[in-house]
Amino acid sequence: MDEMDWWSSTVPEPEQCVLGPLLHRHARERGDAVHAVFQDGSRWTYAETWRAANAVARQLAALGVQPGDRVLSWLPNGPDALRVWYGANLLGAIYMPLNPAYRGGLLQHAIRLSGARVMVAHPDLVPRLATLEGGQLDHVVPLTKKDWTDDGPDVVPVETVQPWDPYAIILTSGTTGPSKGVVCSYAHVATTAAAAFDERFGSEDRYMINLPLFHAGGTIGCYAALLKGASIAVVDRFDTGRFWDLVRTTGTTHVTLLGVMATFLAKQPPAPGDRDHPLRHVFMVPLNDDVAGFAARFGVRVTALFNMTETSIPIISEDDPTTPATCGRVRRGVQARLVDEFDREVPDGTVGELVLRTDRPWAMNSGYWGMPEATARAWRNGWFHTGDAFRRSPDGEYFFVDRVKDAIRRRGENISSFDVEAEILAHPAVREAAVVAVPSPHGEDDVLAVVAPVDGATVDPAELLAFLSDRMAHFMVPRYIRVLDELPKTPTSKIEKHRLRSAGVTTDTWDREAVGLRVKQERIAQH
Repeated sequence: MDEMDWWSSTVPEPEQCVLGPLLHRHARERGDAVHAVFQDGSRWTYAETWRAANAVARQLAALGVQPGDRVLSWLPNGPDALRVWYGANLLGAIYMPLNPAYRGGLLQHAIRLSGARVMVAHPDLVPRLATLEGGQLDHVVPLTKKDWTDDGPDVVPVETVQPWDPYAIILTSGTTGPSKGVVCSYAHVATTAAAAFDERFGSEDRYMINLPLFHAGGTIGCYAALLKGASIAVVDRFDTGRFWDLVRTTGTTHVTLLGVMATFLAKQPPAPGDRDHPLRHVFMVPLNDDVAGFAARFGVRVTALFNMTETSIPIISEDDPTTPATCGRVRRGVQARLVDEFDREVPDGTVGELVLRTDRPWAMNSGYWGMPEATARAWRNGWFHTGDAFRRSPDGEYFFVDRVKDAIRRRGENISSFDVEAEILAHPAVREAAVVAVPSPHGEDDVLAVVAPVDGATVDPAELLAFLSDRMAHFMVPRYIRVLDELPKTPTSKIEKHRLRSAGVTTDTWDREAVGLRVKQERIAQH
């Protein structure tokens, strides 16, 4: 097969990006090579992966699943989640994974949105369905090993699966409203994987899937392995305390550290085995405040990037970036602009919303499933609107400022919660932090910082305030500080700011003005 130019405007051929042909080729040409290792020590070769996927595909076909049908997968990370995803795609069906934490109204919404007739679920989750009010599911299959291990002929889809066909519908977090289902094509996921991995990952490498397989961050790494004939290590979740042990036992060479993960690892006490592991490369999103120190301590290379479920890693840095807080530069094959609320381009140095389009058709999302109005809003004027505020330097580096919806305005000044959080995390006693707006009695917003301490440490709000007062503009310094043992997070370790914002100023929140502490603007003498 000719090598694919992942940066051109050419749509890949099915053999270059569709899961079924990719998996079949590896099973045929190098079937004894390992494709997946699991947390319990078991592993699948490519030949075994092909058989496992075919067994699921045959069972789904027996239930009437056709190309284009959605198959709900309600499973935790592990062999079953992998076989159901791959098996659905072998048929040309669309993988639609659900968060195992779903229940009640959120679960009801996801099932109704999907229009699926078949769900494959972990047996422990099935009782939750009894509380729902109706639904269109015809078959709920509590997955057990005996259901999916029979031998039989290879599955051939009744229609050729094309690069523009959806491989998955990935649900967004729904923090500002009902979850949206992002329609992702095979060309989309393959382009995304190539954008990060193409020059950094080979057939002998192994990528750790420590993000859930109901999240784009989990599926992208799997796809990189399929493109390269490499392998994956599937673990149930990220855990600071056992991370390095899992890296060693699984032979992991590459990993993504998302959100607070890198900070958690960096704030662990130094240990003699910090460099005694096979990990070589970390995709760090976002960069922590000491990239060089992290890389030197753990003996890894670090790459920054920006991505979301809807896009295909439009911005990525060189390895071991030296510019603090950079996301990198726009990659080949992507056009990017920063615009105001009326889609007018803003000059360098000015904050604007990032909007994108790609040279290759189908290299980003194909809209939101069943939500034409949301699709039209996101894709207005022919550009995908990310909802993220960025700043661009004159030499073309991009810096994330905030989610547009998370913007804080205090006393006429715009504040980036991301910038305030970065300064708070520089305090040695702070393990994680989130900054949100709360209503001010004077109008506009006041700043609330919610922090969690490093294990064994305590955070004194007054001392933290003094630390921050020397590091940031007076209007950015939080009025309120709340200390929790741990911040609420999504299964992908993103802090759930909407929950903190909804809770607001609680009875256990420290208020600097209530204790008589004021942060004033420094007066500059005139000369």
